[in-house]
Formats: sequence, structure tokens, C-alpha cells
Amino acid sequence: MKDVAAVAGVSLSTVSRVVNGYPPVAPELAVKVERAVEMLGYRHNHTAGTLRRADGLSASIALIFEDVSNPFFSAIHRGVEDVARTRGVVTFAGSSDEDPQRELELIEGVLSRRVDGLIVVPTATDHTHLLRDVANGLGLVFVDRPSGSIDADCVLTDNRGATEHAIEHLIAHGHRRIAYVGHPPIIHTAAERFHGYQAAMHRAGLPEVIRHPVDPTGAFADATELLTAPDAPTALFSSQNLLTIEVLRALHRLGRQHEVAHVGFDDIPLAGAVEPAVTVVAQDAHGLGRTAAELLFSRLDGHRGPSRRVVLPAPLIERGSGELRATSSPA
Repeated sequence: MKDVAAVAGVSLSTVSRVVNGYPPVAPELAVKVERAVEMLGYRHNHTAGTLRRADGLSASIALIFEDVSNPFFSAIHRGVEDVARTRGVVTFAGSSDEDPQRELELIEGVLSRRVDGLIVVPTATDHTHLLRDVANGLGLVFVDRPSGSIDADCVLTDNRGATEHAIEHLIAHGHRRIAYVGHPPIIHTAAERFHGYQAAMHRAGLPEVIRHPVDPTGAFADATELLTAPDAPTALFSSQNLLTIEVLRALHRLGRQHEVAHVGFDDIPLAGAVEPAVTVVAQDAHGLGRTAAELLFSRLDGHRGPSRRVVLPAPLIERGSGELRATSSPA
């Protein structure tokens, strides 16, 4: 910064104001500094700047997801990033792989780098270790799932209500044997969707047909077994986007895609490119991210009110597969 100031012929404080973006300086001085920065190849050291700033903020936040390669979590990340960018804040993301120890390691790693806030898709059941950090000013928001151990802002999808609506949609199209292919009801989202299925089937007086694969490969095997059974279901509901892809693959592999109705929870790439196109419960992943970021920054801006719980709707997008009428199961 001293070199930049010397080349630009301005004070060190003027260089600091220009590179930090605040407070403003005269336009002609800013141009001189920017030219010197470009000439010298200067890059601002945010870590050093954090140590000097009175508020101690690093202009960075961290996101801890289940799996950053999942398109759903990528869309949440983009929603957070769109808000953070308007504030000059950068985002870092990591994958917990549904491993509580991995989640803890990631959280400790980003906190040691002095991030200002955390947006977490929780895997662990205990987050009380964050209480001291929150008391010291850390912004914290849980997204997709709430924490069961700490009172903090969270942004969720109406998983149960949206699933009930999807099952009722299949029932309205004449289906009486509707199979559920979804993860075991251990985490919040899986439990809410499973309970939504159960509630809708119970109200209609229909028998439950349930498969709980632990991974996408299991979903393909389970769907294949269901579809080749003597009492095969006339409709399938898959509770997560990666499972939906595998159920769809089983339907097409067996040539049953025009006979067996299918609704998936979460949209998937190319859902409209297959025949019939896939009817889905569409979560607003980008909206989850934007809302989580807005809650986080409101905390960093000084909001000290009680924790907030925001629940976003997930509409049913009718594309064709969920609108197939029930036919008799093969003998």
C-alpha cells in the first residue's frame, strides 16, 4: 500500500479508503490510486485488513452443505452468493458428507479463518459449541434443516405439506397403490416428506408401500423390484432429486414410463427432455439461499431479535408423468 501511495502521489489513508471502498474519496484521487494498483499488480490483503478494522469483519462467510456437487445445494449456494456479492462479501463452501465429525472439522476450519457468518445444512445433532461464537458476533443461519440443539434463524421448505399435495394429486388421478421411494426418515427433510406421504395415504385409507434406499443406487434396485412385482404400484413418489433420477432410469429401463405415474421431490436437470416429462415438487433452492443470506446479514447488521423460522412453499409442477391415469397392475 505504501508503494501504491508513492506512485499515485497520495496518502496511505487515501489508498486504504479506495481499496476498502469506504469512506468515499474524490474521483480524481480514486483514478490515481486505481492506476497505481494496476501498474504495481497490488492485491488487497483482506486477512491483514481484518486485524486493523475496528469491527473485525473479514467480508467472508462460509457455507456447510451435505454435498456441494448436488444441484440442489449448488442452487442454494448461488442464492447466497447473489446476496453476498452486493455487499462485497465472498463465500466459501464445503461438504459434510452427512458426517458430523466432518461437519465439525469444516466449521472449526472456517471459523479459524475468521469468517463473519455461517450458513449450515446441519448433519450433527449438537451445535451448542457455536453458542460462544454467536455470542461474540458470529452470524449463524441453518438452511434446509433446523438445528435441534441451538436456537438460531433457519430457512426451510414446506416438505410435509408439499409431499401431501403430491400424493393427493396422484390419488386424484385414480391411483390407489402408490409407492414411496425415499431415504430413511432420520434427517429432518426425509422425515417430513415421509410423514407427508403417510398422512395423505392414511386420510385416503390406502396401504403404504415403502422403500428406504440409503443411496441412489439402492433407489434403482428398489424401483426395479417394485415395478416387476405381481402387485406392482401404479404410481411412484421419489423423495429426493438423485433418487428421482434413478427411479426414472428404472421406469425407462423396464419400458413402464407411460404406464406408471411418477412424481419426484426436487426438480432435476432435463426433467422436461424425457417422455413423459417429469412432474416434480419444485423447491425454491435459490430462494432458500437468498433468504438465508438476508437473515444472516441482518444479524451482522445488528439485528438482535428472537430467532426467525422461514418456511418456503414448494409448488407441484405438472409435466406429464404425474398425470398418468391409474391402470391395472400386471398379473
